[in-house]
Amino acid sequence: MITTTTMAHRTPLYETHLALKAKMVDFGGWDMPLHYGSQLEEHHRVRKDAGMFDVSHMNVFDVKGREVRDFLRLLLANDVAKLQTPGRALYSCMLNTQGGVLDDVIVYFLDESMFRVVANAATREKDLAWIRNSAELFGGVQIIERDDLAMIAVQGPNAKEKVYRALGEPVRAATSHLKPFHSATVGDFFIATTGYTGEDGFEIILPSTTARDIWEALREVDVAPIGLGARDTLRLEAGMNLYGQDMDETTTPLESGLAWTVAFDPPDRKFIGREALDKQRKSGAPRQLVGLVLEGKGGVLRSHQKVHSEGLGDGEITSGGFSPTLNRSIALARVPAGLPRGSRCQVDIRGKLLEARIVKYPFVRNGKSCLA
Repeated sequence: MITTTTMAHRTPLYETHLALKAKMVDFGGWDMPLHYGSQLEEHHRVRKDAGMFDVSHMNVFDVKGREVRDFLRLLLANDVAKLQTPGRALYSCMLNTQGGVLDDVIVYFLDESMFRVVANAATREKDLAWIRNSAELFGGVQIIERDDLAMIAVQGPNAKEKVYRALGEPVRAATSHLKPFHSATVGDFFIATTGYTGEDGFEIILPSTTARDIWEALREVDVAPIGLGARDTLRLEAGMNLYGQDMDETTTPLESGLAWTVAFDPPDRKFIGREALDKQRKSGAPRQLVGLVLEGKGGVLRSHQKVHSEGLGDGEITSGGFSPTLNRSIALARVPAGLPRGSRCQVDIRGKLLEARIVKYPFVRNGKSCLA
């Protein structure tokens, strides 16, 4: 049965999803496909071959102006000064003054007067209001919403080769040499070696008017449509944070496993939230994000379940579920600082305390288990 929300936004591929008999759900105010029949099969298809996701709900905007680099160095916790070659990309958090995460974004350097930013859909209005307010300190910086664009992610070990078959040799020539977190523009296509699955592949930003044709061209070379359900289990296996669950305005990057996204050097760079992070860094973050695997059977790890650790206090699962690749239950959890990898804890699952082990994530990378 197809369920929709009448007031939700729809991507250019909405009718295509309906034609493929997708189960539609409301996701952050957008009508999006949960699956096209079997979430489990879709998950394995990405790990073993290639699948594609409609991610046109993501918030794409271009930031332009003479002072755009200085502006982004203030706005983001990571430092766009690292981006010197056109096409390079950077993952970063955008923080409030208390160091809490307003959103996580990918920013692409196009030229000295223009960067492209991809942010989350559910935080669109909040993000743009914050960004525009922050930009008032920089004369001439423009924030341009790109509602004319769609976005298709193609992921999996065979993803790139199938993209080349569907889109042609010019795309192969322009992108086959790209390392992770790089991009190239090929005609109307903006193609980046980024993703949210822990697999190889591309994220393709393209005109909304051509999205259906490109989707069908990818289907013709046997790229399977994949829904939000498999996207979530794939990103969990890859140990990738989901905004609103694994981090939000009440948690800092240091408490969310994202310290690597904060550029504390050079020490004189001022960015929004730096003062709070400097203080927390000096005193030590009270909480940490860890991976969990359930020992044995008898339940499934889910968000908001309590995690009990003897002597150090309790924490909570932020994201959890069954891992199709590992055939066991896994989770990300925010727990008191000091719990070492390999230690045991207990998770309250429907009133029963079940044993779990703290592990380093990601759990899966390129289709292979990362568990020791």
